[in-house]
Amino acid sequence: MASYVSPDVRDKFETLSIDLKNTILERNVQLYSIHDLVAVLEQIVSEAEE
Repeated sequence: MASYVSPDVRDKFETLSIDLKNTILERNVQLYSIHDLVAVLEQIVSEAEE
């Protein structure tokens, strides 16, 4: 399954660093809303804190 970034979220997604964007895309996530983007960012932060 490939990652998907909805046009509704793309502008916000594009403001992220290239490394962070790549990390998100490697997770094969479906980003349809800002809430989806925030959820995956929270997951990344949580994993980094462990």
